[in-house]
Amino acid sequence: MNIQEANQYLAPNYGRFPITLVKGQGSRVWDDTGKSYLDFVAGIAVNTLGHAHPAMIQTISEQAATMLHCSNLYFNPQQNELAKQLIELSGLDKVFFCNSGAEANEAAIKIVRKYFHDQGKEKYTVITATQSFHGRTMQTIAATGQDKVKQGFAPLPIGFKHVPLNDLAALESAIDGATAAIMLEPLQGEGGVNHACPHYLADVRKLCDKHDILLIFDEIQTGIARCGAMFAFELAGVSPDVLTLAKGLGGGVPIGAMLACKKVAPALSAGSHGTTFGGNPMSCAAALTVLDVLEQENILENVKQRSKQLQAGLQKLVDTYPFFSEVRGNGLLLGLACEKEVMPIIHACREQGLLVLAAGSHVLRFLPALNITEAEIEEGLMLLNKSIEGLDL
Repeated sequence: MNIQEANQYLAPNYGRFPITLVKGQGSRVWDDTGKSYLDFVAGIAVNTLGHAHPAMIQTISEQAATMLHCSNLYFNPQQNELAKQLIELSGLDKVFFCNSGAEANEAAIKIVRKYFHDQGKEKYTVITATQSFHGRTMQTIAATGQDKVKQGFAPLPIGFKHVPLNDLAALESAIDGATAAIMLEPLQGEGGVNHACPHYLADVRKLCDKHDILLIFDEIQTGIARCGAMFAFELAGVSPDVLTLAKGLGGGVPIGAMLACKKVAPALSAGSHGTTFGGNPMSCAAALTVLDVLEQENILENVKQRSKQLQAGLQKLVDTYPFFSEVRGNGLLLGLACEKEVMPIIHACREQGLLVLAAGSHVLRFLPALNITEAEIEEGLMLLNKSIEGLDL
């Protein structure tokens, strides 16, 4: 089936690029014409270990032959072990498993409201940052600090406020007696690869403690070694009360997780929340394999080295072309800010055999697999340079 035929049957909600991908291996993918592309998108920070990693193939095959799903009416060993490892890695205390980042953030919003409800307190408002992105459900678009995702869906759920990132005065002025939580991405991905400054996050933690407010870190995109630490909050030395994960956790198999600290976790009592597919044996086995390979192949060190290499190459572009202004990000979540719209560059890169994406209209975003090689980063930079040279910008 060609693209024109596919469009007869698919909902038109995605602005798709005109290629059909059929195969992947490592940091490369191939379309249905046989053309290969170097993949600096990785499923939007999902394919942690690239495509068709041998350990993932083995795990998925063996688990499919054993048990895919059994319902959360019962325990399963893969879910038990994954919960244990995430708690040990994060320093939090309990895990709820779901299927996506939006679901994890829904669970985070629900648990903070339930936590205060159980204490008889009318605290329900969640403060987030402008340019944030927290998901596509009704509640998570209400939480998101971008108007473009909300158009056409009114009335939205109430109980959300938005303030500029890194503006402590604006944040403090938004706090009132109904404030239940502050929800932040330590590094905004979709919103433009914008840093939450470490000192700002430390001050936010103090504000939360002072005002009896819970701190949620949305690490859907930044978690699981993407930023050069297992969790981006480690880079700031600030711990949340609630943490959300998804994307890279499953390495391509859908999974989400909401982690909560000891005082908050009991609010998610029996019957208060649930999901049919969350924490199934297949998704948890895949996530366990991701965590195992990250350790066995010393991938965190690779992230740090490849990040330096990619940042250096992107900085050369800033030094060469006046329309590039800065390199942003950590680890292998990097952005290249541009005074011009970046979509022509993305199209040119695709023609050259490099897949990259945007973070807003004026930032190129780079999210390669965490085990990408030195040679592949060099190749990607060469293709990016070649693409830019061929444009009249």
